Amino acid sequence: MTTTRDILDASPVRFGTSGARGLVTDLTDAVCQAYTLAFLEAIGADAHGRVALALDLRPSSPRIAGACAAAMAHRGIELDHCGALPTPALACHALREGVPAIMVTGSHIPFDRNGIKFYRADGEISKGDEAAILAARMPMPAHSRAVALPEPNPAARAAYVARYLEFFPGAPLAGMHLGFYEHSSVARDVLREILEGLGARVTTLERTDRFVPIDTEAVADEDVQRARAWSAEYGFDAILSTDGDADRPLLADERGEWLRGDVLGILCARELGARAVATPVSSNTALEACGAFARVVRTRIGSPFVIAAMQELAAEGCDGVVGYEANGGFLVGTPLRRDGRVLAALPTRDAVLPMVTLLTAARARGVPLSQLAHDLPPRYTASDRLRDFPTADAAALLHRLAASADARAELLADLCGAPVTLDQTDGVRMTAANGEIVHLRPSGNAPELRCYAEAADPARAEWLARSCLQSVARTSFSRA
Repeated sequence: MTTTRDILDASPVRFGTSGARGLVTDLTDAVCQAYTLAFLEAIGADAHGRVALALDLRPSSPRIAGACAAAMAHRGIELDHCGALPTPALACHALREGVPAIMVTGSHIPFDRNGIKFYRADGEISKGDEAAILAARMPMPAHSRAVALPEPNPAARAAYVARYLEFFPGAPLAGMHLGFYEHSSVARDVLREILEGLGARVTTLERTDRFVPIDTEAVADEDVQRARAWSAEYGFDAILSTDGDADRPLLADERGEWLRGDVLGILCARELGARAVATPVSSNTALEACGAFARVVRTRIGSPFVIAAMQELAAEGCDGVVGYEANGGFLVGTPLRRDGRVLAALPTRDAVLPMVTLLTAARARGVPLSQLAHDLPPRYTASDRLRDFPTADAAALLHRLAASADARAELLADLCGAPVTLDQTDGVRMTAANGEIVHLRPSGNAPELRCYAEAADPARAEWLARSCLQSVARTSFSRA
């Protein structure tokens, strides 16, 4: 008898920082069903009797969702199909209904890949849940074929729209002209509905049926130039976009300059009156330097670690608990209150909340969006990546840097000076005597080496990230 463990052990599809990810060719119907059956067993989904399912707009997503649905049918679980929907909208619906959920999405990773993200009835699965899924030994069905999906349940979308229209009442964006870089984002219809419901005038930009992998941590040069050109042409108050499944935001100011996700997170947390913040070690250190928050906790990179830290803060009695990642995805750990209204906790990355929060703040003050960050300490972050960088090579590089001060000096001495401190919370994060930071780690979703840099000048931060990766790429340093 073939079991889920047999299928998953033989598959190259693995859990990354955000669900199980892999090549579309490796995400066969059998593999998708094995992950789904193992998930249902690991979390005890039979007790709920129903599982919500949604998907992004990748061409491969309907087939993968159909395979997940077939596994539910095999297990006797009722399918609550929510259709093409942002990941946070599915999570919001599942929390309200008290049911587990499965999201088929590859987020921002390349077109030839996809993934599956899993939610318990109380939120994202933990690293412990991932281990339980991989260890499960459920019998596989005799036939592993995807099934046709039924008409979607509109309740999830409606609740997500209501979440923002109710917390930001009236028409707080009235008079604003916003550009919406829609591309292939699954939020391209629902986000427009929210923005127009808040009173904004919205102009569509670059809507396409061809999937576009937008990475909000490493914005492509062509998208940088696009935003500046759109701003000059239309005179927008801001430009908005998201990654493929709309859990990571992109927000450009009135000049067409994209805000870094970790700055967006600081500003959003401050505007919402948060008191305790959890964020990965890679995020901008202006968070601590600005002095706006009573508690700050740094974590490994990945939403499960941010969520675990938020849970610990809440357990300690903290209120106003939020989290964010360097990609801009914003998480609400405890209910937030403002002017008698309550925003329910949503402990998963969300693209809409940080963008709407900053837009309404700028409009209420009568200032351009760029001015909201003027009082932050002058710390700037940048990130870049080497694609097709084997995981084994990344591990060898990080091991050498962690073990040897000489190796760290060899890599960085000509860039920012030899490092004086080392942080191994996630990868190797090195701080020089001048305060500049270079942080290397492998991607959890693809064979890539990522570099995060921080400096007192944005151009300097970009140069550091780019130059460090160039040093790695043009030498045998990573393989020494």
